[in-house]
Amino acid sequence: MSESNPEFSEDGSHRDRNIAKLALGAIGVVYGDIGTSPLYAFRETFAGHHPLSLDRIHIMGVLSLIFWSMMLVVTIKYIIILTRADNNGEGGSLALLALISRRARSNMPWTRGIVLLGVFACALFYGDSMITPAISVLSAVEGLAVVEGSLAPLVIPIAIFILIGLFAIQRFGTARVGALFGPIILVYFTILAVLGTLSIMQDPGILLALNPWYAFNFFMIDGWAAFLALGSVVLAVTGAEALYADMGHFGRKPIGISWMAIVLPALMLNYLGQGALLASDPSAISSPFYMLAPEWFRLPMVFVATMATIIASQAVISGAFSVTQQAIQLGFIPRLKITHTSASSMGQIYIPVINWALLTMVIFLVLVFENSSNLAAAYGIAVTGAMLIDTCLLAVVLFGLWKWKPWLAIPLLAVFFIVDIAYFAANLTKVPDGGWFPLLIGVIAFTLLTTWAKGRTLLRGRMREAAMPVQVFVKSAAGSATRVPGTAVFMTTAPEGVPHALLHNLKHNKVLHERIVLLTVMISDEPFVPDSKRSTVEDLGSGFYRVILRYGFMQDSDVPLALEKLTVCGPPFRMIETSFFLARQTLLTSKTPGMAPWREKIFAWMLRNAESAMQFFRLPTNRVVELGSQVEI
Repeated sequence: MSESNPEFSEDGSHRDRNIAKLALGAIGVVYGDIGTSPLYAFRETFAGHHPLSLDRIHIMGVLSLIFWSMMLVVTIKYIIILTRADNNGEGGSLALLALISRRARSNMPWTRGIVLLGVFACALFYGDSMITPAISVLSAVEGLAVVEGSLAPLVIPIAIFILIGLFAIQRFGTARVGALFGPIILVYFTILAVLGTLSIMQDPGILLALNPWYAFNFFMIDGWAAFLALGSVVLAVTGAEALYADMGHFGRKPIGISWMAIVLPALMLNYLGQGALLASDPSAISSPFYMLAPEWFRLPMVFVATMATIIASQAVISGAFSVTQQAIQLGFIPRLKITHTSASSMGQIYIPVINWALLTMVIFLVLVFENSSNLAAAYGIAVTGAMLIDTCLLAVVLFGLWKWKPWLAIPLLAVFFIVDIAYFAANLTKVPDGGWFPLLIGVIAFTLLTTWAKGRTLLRGRMREAAMPVQVFVKSAAGSATRVPGTAVFMTTAPEGVPHALLHNLKHNKVLHERIVLLTVMISDEPFVPDSKRSTVEDLGSGFYRVILRYGFMQDSDVPLALEKLTVCGPPFRMIETSFFLARQTLLTSKTPGMAPWREKIFAWMLRNAESAMQFFRLPTNRVVELGSQVEI
């Protein structure tokens, strides 16, 4: 859904209602992750792996760092600037990467480096999507131990039970449940704000922490401790990258309204309230989030916080599905089974392989790290790495696409780079304590993504080299081969030459159909391609046609539907009279391999396990013929 959709209404009140509805939805989906950070972020700065002294100077310094991190990273960098860099309304690292690649094709030497950065940001996201559900749900359920210490042994089993249930319901879709997300999170933020305000009223002087002087003073009096504290302070802005990634669902304006009017005030009131509580009662450090609530309200608060963390986890899981779909369409991941769970919302998808892989890793994290404090050491590296890469991409946008004046762009980027590098460096100190996990996941995912993209390029190149010119084939085969009734569609990745499947069919079956369609599906680096630009048809003569179908990387490739709409390719297509021929390649190692042997083996494994083109392109199951061939890469 694009931000511009509601703007077409001539009725201003109707437009305002639409924006308000989108803003409410954004609260539930976009801000679930950052909204649950108060559960652990402030506590970790004082009780984590690099604890600080619980005195007023440190409390004020940390609160000031949290506030100005939210202002610089979330408000200015993401809300005000990066959300303007949309790819036809879509956001996220891959969408921005596609936009930059399309606009900067004349500068390929440096564009390749930018592409690799964007792919690595995507790889880091998978590490983030594993840790977020684990730390969010664990931190909420740990409230049971605050209410009643004897319940502590039940925390891990309950957390695992909730996580299994969460991932199990993904196949049913979140369209109906999603309508409840906004109101639930709105209640949650309201509670955060009220509890924080009640605590601030006991110590109004805590509001002075909004002054940036306290952050600078923190560094002046305790520089190394302040630097290490950044590794925990950044937990307060985890989820900021989701603002940009989810822009296509809600639009820039509703996301900005939600942040400025509700989310930012509620979060800061709660953090300030936690600070005021610790200033008067240092023993509350065990769980300042729950200690803010009166004793009678702590058990209901556990329930509300658990609901909020489930929603936050749901948003990250849905984000993993969306990022995977984009990566498939852009050629970085092999075809996977994608199920659409809503007839009205194209963004509601379910990818079984990703879902169960995430669940396995999330349970592994819960069992290995055991509590949210240990997981906090692993959290942050992936997020800060992705934020730093986003700043690199932003630099390309400011200079290469928007042509900003250097006197304006350089100081702004300098501030962003200083902040992002400081956060990333501080989180590197947590590598021995668990930060290795998201880095390991990021490296593995990056290797798989780049191996598939490279192998796919090599495979296409080899097949193109061996392809026969189509005009030569048409002239030689049209007059000699026996023609049979019906239509044969030969799927091919190359928009030139003769598909191997056609050559094999003629060689073994000795016949050609009355109408031969050489069909190539091309995925654009834009999110959506309008129907008016969907197809290109070339009449090759003698009943041969070359058809190219174009889709955006956020669209489904429904080949039968597109063919039925064609009117310039002979008589109308009838699926009952149409046969689809697919080629399945078996890879052979060549004497001069295009990749390292171990990468070739990985690519071959990925190729064998890729979803069949039949399901991916929605071809009729009883009208498909697969023909095998061997290719050296």
